[in-house]
Amino acid sequence: MERHFVICGYGRVGREIAHELAVRDEAFVIIDRDEHTLATAEHPRSVVVRGDATEEATLRAAGIERARALIAAADSDVENTYMVLTARALNPGLFIVARAGSEAAERRLESAGADRVVSPYRIGGRRMALAAVQPMLMDVMDTLMESTTAGQGGRVLAEIVVEDEAAPLARRTIHEVFPPDGGLQVLGIERGTRGIEVGPHGNTMLETGDRIMVYGESEALEQLSPTSSPGMRSVVRPG
Repeated sequence: MERHFVICGYGRVGREIAHELAVRDEAFVIIDRDEHTLATAEHPRSVVVRGDATEEATLRAAGIERARALIAAADSDVENTYMVLTARALNPGLFIVARAGSEAAERRLESAGADRVVSPYRIGGRRMALAAVQPMLMDVMDTLMESTTAGQGGRVLAEIVVEDEAAPLARRTIHEVFPPDGGLQVLGIERGTRGIEVGPHGNTMLETGDRIMVYGESEALEQLSPTSSPGMRSVVRPG
């Protein structure tokens, strides 16, 4: 495998991660110590590795040097921290997402080299509060997320990265690249440490390194594919 995902830990969280990757038609490797647990992992384009994900040999067996990202999803914050440290040493350019059970663990994981730290408890609490206070908002969010996998009604959610300053996307405005009648709507744009701007103005000039979240017709997205538009990379591609 190349450009695949590595899931470390196949517990309740790991199973959900594997399911989401599978419905997105992504290739991934599952690492877990328990042979019986791995026996239940039946996903297309997936491989299982029995072993300790904190050890170099196990991560190498999962192709960590060629992987696109690693997800440390063990129940133990200590184990996740060691996974991050080991994976970062083996592949400095790897994108790493780690599970945290406490605020202290979040800080440790970030220091260890995790690019993103996720707390299932915090996310679950926020979603439950949102379901009670603004149920329609949560429904809209769920619909957007589901569109990345199901392509409901031909509409998809995708993330685009502007990679080359000399390419057609850079130094052009949002309206020039994504006209109002073009079938794609820009929901937000992220620019490094400046954070995310939701609903950016159409006159906003695109720059190299911008990450753009768009929603709209799948056919319009295909017209902006990397093969037809140099300097643009679609990060989230619908199945």
